[in-house]
Amino acid sequence: MNAPHVTVIGSALSGNKGASAMLESSIQTLGERIPGVRFTLLSMYPGEDRAQNHYPNLEIVDATPRKLGVTINSLALLYRILPPVRGTIRRRSKAIRALVESEVLLDQGGITFTDGREKFLLYNVASILPAINVKTPVFKCAQAVGPFRNPINRAVSKIFLPKASTLVTRGRITHGYAEGLGLTNLYAGADYAFSLELDGTEEAAAGALFDLSFFDDGEVVGLSPSVVLQKKVDARDGDYVGQMVAFIEHVVRSGRKVLLVPHSVRTGTDKTHNNDLPLCREIFARLGDERSSVLFLDRELPSQVLRYLIGRCDLFVASRFHAMVSSLAMAVPTLVIGWSHKYREVLEMFELEDWAFGHDRLEPGYLVDRFEALADARSDVQGRLVAHLPEVRARSVAQADLIAQVVVPGWKPATQSEGDA
Repeated sequence: MNAPHVTVIGSALSGNKGASAMLESSIQTLGERIPGVRFTLLSMYPGEDRAQNHYPNLEIVDATPRKLGVTINSLALLYRILPPVRGTIRRRSKAIRALVESEVLLDQGGITFTDGREKFLLYNVASILPAINVKTPVFKCAQAVGPFRNPINRAVSKIFLPKASTLVTRGRITHGYAEGLGLTNLYAGADYAFSLELDGTEEAAAGALFDLSFFDDGEVVGLSPSVVLQKKVDARDGDYVGQMVAFIEHVVRSGRKVLLVPHSVRTGTDKTHNNDLPLCREIFARLGDERSSVLFLDRELPSQVLRYLIGRCDLFVASRFHAMVSSLAMAVPTLVIGWSHKYREVLEMFELEDWAFGHDRLEPGYLVDRFEALADARSDVQGRLVAHLPEVRARSVAQADLIAQVVVPGWKPATQSEGDA
């Protein structure tokens, strides 16, 4: 009997560490539930992902945008309409073979089928269409979708989103958008990265690279800038780098220290797609004497090590979505500067939605005011985080149960014995 097989798309080990956290959460949680399960990642960055792959049950298959959009989708269509060539296609295409052999495709795109991102619609469709054509169920892991006011996005979404076996919504706002589109294949969950577990090796791994005595005295404020936000701010003639520099200067003048966190890093390139490292280098370079009070994470780190370091902070300011998830998961009071509903709906789960604002309101004075207000409210904010984290984690982990039921029909969660209760 073949081992259970799961194919994943939309996440990665390299680059965006939020994508890594989602992928590794699924490997952790499904490995606990399904003995012998193996995974295939259809990777946008196959070389970089292979270099970072330490999972013996994970295979990395090339699915760069061109290969996915043209080759894999074409072969999947041929597989559907020409049964005589199916054996040949399976033998010659690792991607098609993985999809055909898999019990499910996990789509881990963080935000899909949403107004204002119509340029990504083709990729959103191309990610799931091969599985649909070879009749492998599509499970859309917790993500943001909608709104659907744009006619093109609405039309495409009404065609393809109902084809998923399950769409896990990542918060109240997304769930409302999806229900408004008439979708019934919904589960109200939480981001898969809330399920990520640390294994106890993270402190040693971080200590081999950075001087962790930085955290021993005084308050540390984490800051995770985003190149996505930079483009939006600079497009309206703002100066995102200057604003981040001014904020760090304020934090240091107030007697605190700063952990500068690029949460999406691609090693060996200065390209800015999924890469905040060049932005953070520019911010750090523009600092003066404040550098001595800044610990700059100047390289790509594993998602668990990043989460550990974020958890050492006293306060956090996030613009990368999964940097926010990590700080919330570690119960660090967090201020969020975002660009879509995906930030606010997660904070709502903790009754902390007031601690987010849009990039359109970003300017140094307002950022400092909101940050100092967060510092004043730290005790209340941390109390809400601690109170709500068990429920949010449970909603996140519930995805693994749903997926296990697709992979192994009849699967049920293990129940506690009376002696363990």
